[in-house]
Amino acid sequence: MSFADFSRVGEYNEFRQHELRKRRLVMVDGNLMVNDNSHALGESARAYQNGYWGFASATQPTGADKLGNIALANAQALQLFGGSSRPLPQQAHQGEHGVACRPNWSSEQLIEWQQSVNDLARSRYDKLASMTVLALDEYHDKFVQNSLGARTYNNISRAMVYLLMTVKDKDDKPVELMQVIGGKGSFGDLDMSMASVEAQLDELYEHLMAKREAVHAQGGLQSVVLAPNLAGMLAHEAMGHPCEADLVLGGAVTGDMRGERIASDLITMVDLAHSYEGQELAVPVYADDEGTPAQDVTLIKDGILTDFMHNRETATAFDNPATGNARAYGPDDEPLIRMRNTAILPGTSKLDDMIADVEDGYYLMKTGNGQADTTTEFMFGINLGYEIKNGQLGRAIKDTTLSGSAIKMLQSVDAVSGDMHWDSSGYCGKKQPMVVSMGGPAIRAKAQLGGE
Repeated sequence: MSFADFSRVGEYNEFRQHELRKRRLVMVDGNLMVNDNSHALGESARAYQNGYWGFASATQPTGADKLGNIALANAQALQLFGGSSRPLPQQAHQGEHGVACRPNWSSEQLIEWQQSVNDLARSRYDKLASMTVLALDEYHDKFVQNSLGARTYNNISRAMVYLLMTVKDKDDKPVELMQVIGGKGSFGDLDMSMASVEAQLDELYEHLMAKREAVHAQGGLQSVVLAPNLAGMLAHEAMGHPCEADLVLGGAVTGDMRGERIASDLITMVDLAHSYEGQELAVPVYADDEGTPAQDVTLIKDGILTDFMHNRETATAFDNPATGNARAYGPDDEPLIRMRNTAILPGTSKLDDMIADVEDGYYLMKTGNGQADTTTEFMFGINLGYEIKNGQLGRAIKDTTLSGSAIKMLQSVDAVSGDMHWDSSGYCGKKQPMVVSMGGPAIRAKAQLGGE
């Protein structure tokens, strides 16, 4: 790691060395279709002067001083438009934080394991039409230093297995569901034993058998119980993004709502930096890519909108502390305000009781995708759900959508379970992908459901 001389550049300067390694293996019906490995290594620099940022990156060793001068020249070029500057927050983190991984699996071991899973599924499930087993791991190593004295190393590592099963329904149309095994660390840190896989595939196949006879949901405003993983998606997509301060400055509906009630008093939502209840989370960020010490951000407290996520620049604009949310995905990406581990915190209800108290509604369990905008309007695809009739789970429902205003939905919440489910199986998209995790309990609310 080289060390930068920041004595001859802008008002604020930073330098990042960043390595990203990824691997992806996809087996479909016993045939290896994809075996990809990628390795990106690079350096980047940013300079801040008179209210403007300059950025430069390189894939070859270039040096902090040279890149810093290019970044400063880029910032100076923008000053043709005028400019003024306020001092940026001065927090600077020093320290090293890495994920202690168990020995990883080789690609040969993974392929052999994928074949074993395929063979197990083929021998066990007579109505199975197709079986896909995808294995993915990635490792981010970042060293960040800046002119405020930050010297920080951070590592994020995760491994994921996606099990996708397909059957045919009564009309000979494909019905599919996916189960994810994954988390922080390497494949050696996951429970990938055949006994564990078999139990999860059995549960997935049972749901698929129910979906073969699925009925349409009743469209319109419905009482819904969201399983914990769906509550995490709602927290991230529908309310997390409108609480990113750059999007707030860009016109998000939350801009004038701090201090106002936007949810039921049962809802508290936090973007956690690295730990929850003494346990390190799947995306541990101790310092962000600006060298800022990362801190938890309480976005909603007992239903009241309380705060936003900040980088150094937006913290200056709001006269708030920087929260350590500036993150870059790849070596040539500039840090943006991004979520880390965003969650609705658990309540005190029991999931079984939450279902039992619904006379006519739906229990929604899995989503295939989701999107939202800065008005908090959202739409999620629901690919696993069941009717609730007189407090009992009934028939499975066909794929549908859940939509509406996240604010209105959260204001209607009348029960929050004591469960907590964490998911880190996907990416967040905002100009560049980003590794994130999201969590939540089950919640009961009113929302618009697609259907007949």
